[in-house]
Amino acid sequence: MASNKRIYLCLAHMSEAGLEQKYIKEAFDTNWVVPLGPNVNGFEKDLEEFVGEGKRVVALSSGTAAVHLGLLAAGVGPGDEVLVQSFTFCASTHPITYLGATPILIDSEPDTWNIDPDLMEEAIKDRIAKTGKKPKAIVPVALYGMPYKADRIMEIANKYDIPVVEDAAEGFGSKYNGQVLGTFGKYGVLSFNGNKMITTSGGGALITANDDEWREIMMYATQYRESYPYYQHEKIGYNYRMSNICAGIGRGQMTIVDEHLKHHKYVQWLYEELLDNVKGITVHSQPNTGEYDSNYWLCTITLDPDLKIKGQENAYKTMVTGAVGGAAGVIHKAKSATTDCQPNDNVEALRVLMDKANIEARPVWKPMHKQPVYKNAPAYVSGVSEALFKVGMCLPAGPYVTEEDVRYIVDTIKEAIVG
Repeated sequence: MASNKRIYLCLAHMSEAGLEQKYIKEAFDTNWVVPLGPNVNGFEKDLEEFVGEGKRVVALSSGTAAVHLGLLAAGVGPGDEVLVQSFTFCASTHPITYLGATPILIDSEPDTWNIDPDLMEEAIKDRIAKTGKKPKAIVPVALYGMPYKADRIMEIANKYDIPVVEDAAEGFGSKYNGQVLGTFGKYGVLSFNGNKMITTSGGGALITANDDEWREIMMYATQYRESYPYYQHEKIGYNYRMSNICAGIGRGQMTIVDEHLKHHKYVQWLYEELLDNVKGITVHSQPNTGEYDSNYWLCTITLDPDLKIKGQENAYKTMVTGAVGGAAGVIHKAKSATTDCQPNDNVEALRVLMDKANIEARPVWKPMHKQPVYKNAPAYVSGVSEALFKVGMCLPAGPYVTEEDVRYIVDTIKEAIVG
């Protein structure tokens, strides 16, 4: 039976006090509707207080822009190589190619599903042996908010003197050993897309270490204009600054970020409790070793390959005609209903069944080393991320997801299981 409402993965949620509208109104009342102004300055200060560690923050138009500028500031350019987690969204990898560099795709370790530090070091040694130079940067990713093994990653990065650009776009507020993700490396990336922990409608930010780096990023984000009474450009810059309107939303969102974090963790706990004894379903949880504090941006499960789901025999029999998951509203029409690397039939069957029940669910990210656009990119794989892609699924966790919703989702999953 379908729910009377659509249950989304993570829907933008405004503060009950309506502070987002207050800041937006101030921007209109004072005519600060451009990519600068009091809201941008205030939002950056709020973020700096939130991440701590004495860091500076530049508010940008997207998380992808933050990855781009972080890599640029780390010195990445044409002909360079960048180590990047393969199990991720394309915004982690595409900016590498924007800069004319080559992504070196690194597989995951099974505990966190994030970049495997041992495989990462193996790749560093091999790239030095093959090319005569070390990779220019390392990009770990906080997949679905799960912290990566930051201590080990930084140990290896420091050993080889390679800057780290942390992609914490999905990990806003997640911590490792009590330290906020995005503050371990040289640069840290945040995202405030419409489906993230907090939103600015669209937007992101880059965390930097000091005033000098902050100022340089600010220059790159505003077309890199020199100090003359006319426009003179001695470096290529970008139009990446966040608007004062969007930053107003962000300022209001920062007042409820702790509530959002608490809610996502509670939803995760509910899934763990309610699915604990459901045979063939495993809820992915953070390692119980004390270092990890995930925001659980999305909650994820894996399906045993032998699990049977109603309608499984019809999986991939029809073409998908619209975007499934994410914010994408425009997609390229596929040539076939199947690819050479896709989720198992039971995962697709459950997704379709849940969609009919008005529940948004989607497969986990397809690893970049299995994406056609990166078929020629060097990859160091163990099989972990490809195996997870075949069995993994994301479940709703956002602020609008109630306890009643979670129980309905779990009941839908139970009813979908054959036998």
